[in-house]
Amino acid sequence: MKVIERYILRRTLAISAASLAWLLIIVWTTQVLNRLDLVTSSGQSAATFFSVAFLTLPSVVPVIMPFVIGIAVAQTLATMNADSELVVISAAGSPRSTIIRPILIIAILASVASFAINNTLEPYSRQKMRVILASANADLITTVLREGSFQKVVDGIFVQISQRLPNGELGGIFVVDSRDPNLKLAYRAERGATVERASGNILVMLDGEVQRQAANGDVSVIRFDSYAFDLSQFTNGDGKPTLYPKDRYLSELLNPDPNDKFFANNPQSFRAELHTRFSEWLYSIVFALIGIAVAGDARSFRETRLHPMVTTLTIGLLVRWAGFYASNEAETVPSYIYLLYAVPLGMIALCSWFIATHRVMELPTSWTERLVSQVQKMADSLGRLRLAVGRRA
Repeated sequence: MKVIERYILRRTLAISAASLAWLLIIVWTTQVLNRLDLVTSSGQSAATFFSVAFLTLPSVVPVIMPFVIGIAVAQTLATMNADSELVVISAAGSPRSTIIRPILIIAILASVASFAINNTLEPYSRQKMRVILASANADLITTVLREGSFQKVVDGIFVQISQRLPNGELGGIFVVDSRDPNLKLAYRAERGATVERASGNILVMLDGEVQRQAANGDVSVIRFDSYAFDLSQFTNGDGKPTLYPKDRYLSELLNPDPNDKFFANNPQSFRAELHTRFSEWLYSIVFALIGIAVAGDARSFRETRLHPMVTTLTIGLLVRWAGFYASNEAETVPSYIYLLYAVPLGMIALCSWFIATHRVMELPTSWTERLVSQVQKMADSLGRLRLAVGRRA
């Protein structure tokens, strides 16, 4: 590898590492905040919360990897262009492959890493997280419920207990079931207990009544000496999780178990996930080629009104959105599977044509003017806000 290629490789790797760290922190934080209810609603420990937070990392990395590569390539080439380094390389007679080769090496390594994470670490972490969440639901009635407060178990199910008796029984049980919009049920019992069985837990209520309110407003009250409320219907029985296609290893997608109930009911979702795994790893290469097509030629920044990074990320975001759309639709419409491959491969061909013909990939002028106008409005608004704050201070 030539000195200039090692130079470009080193700069791109440095920016990639910094971009990966910052994007990972931002995206991971948003994912972690979505899991706060594990502690606030389910009463789990902080250790459980941080375990779930850590297990979300493998699913975040493959999603942000293409954007990391796009940012690194666009920033590296834009900086080299501003410092006239691209002009010097071109004037020295070096071929364009001198610039393209180190960038493609990084993009290919990122693609391989994304494919490996998608099919090894991500299924493992997803399955571990499903087990933790299912166990949290299964333990909700027996160990987590606090005395004297309503606790949401799942949507439409609320439970309250007045006290825990020394013999392990529960006193003052109140259960509200509003999952059926046409029928609302309210259970009240003087005492009761949870009983474990092979198919799951049941809540046995003694000496109580159930109020049934129909959609027309009619209310009926039925008294009972004992009543068994099945908890396994919303806690997955003994805490075993339901595994979705995204939670499966590649071998399970290639050769699914015909006795798997989820596969029997949703075979197309397995096929869609399989083809998504085989196509998503290409997007790091796509974003790298977009960056080269946008900023790989030596030119003056006066020729464009947008920074190459903005153009690269905007085009890349549109392409990535098309991939996400095709992946979602492929779960129900088999023909969209072809689009899963057509989007990245088509963009690779288009970018290769731009690079080979020495054309610059840019956004349409109307889009650029509109985007610049919006950015300018935001800058003006921030400027006025700073002035207003300064005057009040």
